[in-house]
Parts: sequence; structure tokens; C-alpha cells
Amino acid sequence: METFVLQNFEDYELIDSGDGYKLERFGKYILARPEPQAIWNKSMSDMEWEELYQAKFIRSKEIIASNKDDSGSWHKKPGMPEQWKMKYQYKGVVFNFKLALTSFKHIGIFPEQAFNWSYILDQKTLLEGKKALNLFAYTGAASLAFKASGADIVHLDAVKRNIEWGKENMLDSNLKDIRWIVEDAVKFAQREVKRGNEYAAIILDPPAYGRGPDGEKWILADQLNELLSLCNKLLIKKDCLFIINLYSMGYSVTMLETLVKFNFGNKTQADKGELVLKDRFGKFLPTGILYRFKQ
Repeated sequence: METFVLQNFEDYELIDSGDGYKLERFGKYILARPEPQAIWNKSMSDMEWEELYQAKFIRSKEIIASNKDDSGSWHKKPGMPEQWKMKYQYKGVVFNFKLALTSFKHIGIFPEQAFNWSYILDQKTLLEGKKALNLFAYTGAASLAFKASGADIVHLDAVKRNIEWGKENMLDSNLKDIRWIVEDAVKFAQREVKRGNEYAAIILDPPAYGRGPDGEKWILADQLNELLSLCNKLLIKKDCLFIINLYSMGYSVTMLETLVKFNFGNKTQADKGELVLKDRFGKFLPTGILYRFKQ
């Protein structure tokens, strides 16, 4: 298993982590957000954190009692905007992202995923002129990478707000012609299989739990195997790539590798491991697991 540490992302930095929180810089603003895997001590003092951050996400008492961390409110200092912009640059390609303080601690970007954006941008020869599919696509950073690589990208997310957010990122990044779909991932994949459609690349980044636009339930443990089976039917068998990320705590790289191999078979050109952020003090913060292959 490899450890994939984020590098060369000028507009992002993990400054410190610990005591269930992470201190991050996004562009010119510094945020403090809950991080359940940061169970060690902070390297900086509470006073130093307080001096640095412009906004801190506070979990609600009900969420704390239920041992979840995805709902609460932001405590902002004067001058901290509700929305702002940041950039990602790689080999002359520039993406502009809108960020915003949401009620679920997320802000519109998962910076560790830059490890996949650069990978996609490096596959221009493979992807140019071919169809790609981004499931659970959120605000579309990976979709921008596919489009910048010349792919005909289908961006699917169950939340209409995320689709609109992704469109802003596309326009701000001087890109166009991404196909946007608000849909449940499993239902869409089932229909695409029936239609006989195929893709040269598929990326998916599913949550542990979620709901489709019509109230469809998504439960990772119950539905991921079925979805990967559908993805195998949608992915062409030559000159293709597949990427999957999982963020759910308790899931291992071995589990993910076994699941992918069960559905797609053994792959010789595969990357597998943990996506990791490194703070200023050398502490490594795991942010998810990854399996990707090319054939």
C-alpha cells in the first residue's frame, strides 16, 4: 500500500491538526474544521489557532451527542466572507474554484483530490475525444480535469446546488461543454447499461450515506458492489481508466482492492493506498483510500 501525500498545491495548506480539528488555508483564508481522525494533540496552542483562523466550524450539540460531525455552524471573524475564490495550477492548466461556508462544514473542494486531478491531466493522450463519467461529482473539480484533458465528460450529482456550483467553476476556469445531470448514481448507471452506452474513463467518490433527487437512499455498504458491477459494464475494456475514492472510516485499502478486483478482474497498472495531507509539523492526516487502474 502506498501513501499519496498532497504536494504542489500553492493555494492550499494544512497548517496544523489535532484534538479533533484541522487548521487549513484555502487561498488567503484560514479555517478550523472538525476532523475525527485527528486524535493526536495539536502542535500549536489554542491561542495560536485562535489568532490564525478567520472562521471555525462548531458542531451542534445534537450532532456531538450522535457522534457525527457533519452539521453545525460557522463562527466567523470580521472580514471573513461567505464566499471566495482559490486556484489550482498544474503544468500550465489553471482551475478557479468558488468556495463557500456551508452548514455541513464542507466548503466546495476536497484538496487531497488534487492527486487525482493531476493524474487525469496527465492522461490527455488517452482521454482526448473520449467519453468520461464523474459520479458523485460534487462541485466538479475532477470534471474540469477531464474537460481540460479533452474528454467529453458527463458530470452527475444528486444535489442540484452542486451542479450549479460546478457550472460556476467551469466558467471561471474558461472551460465549456460539460454535460450536467442531476440524478441518482445507481439509477443512471442502470439506464446507461440498458442503453448500451460506454465510457473510456469513470471516477466515483461516493459518500457513506446520501439521497438522490427523488429521495433515493444511498448506503455505501449496501450498494457499492452493485454500482461497481454496473461501472464494469460501462467501462470499455481497452485504453481506459477507473478511479474510486472512499472516505468512510473503517474501510481499508485491502477491502477496496478486493472489491474492485472482484468486479473488474486483476489489473497490472494499478495504484492503491491512502490519500494523505501533511501539516507543517510533519503529522500525516489520512483523508481517504484510493484505488485506480489504467488498461
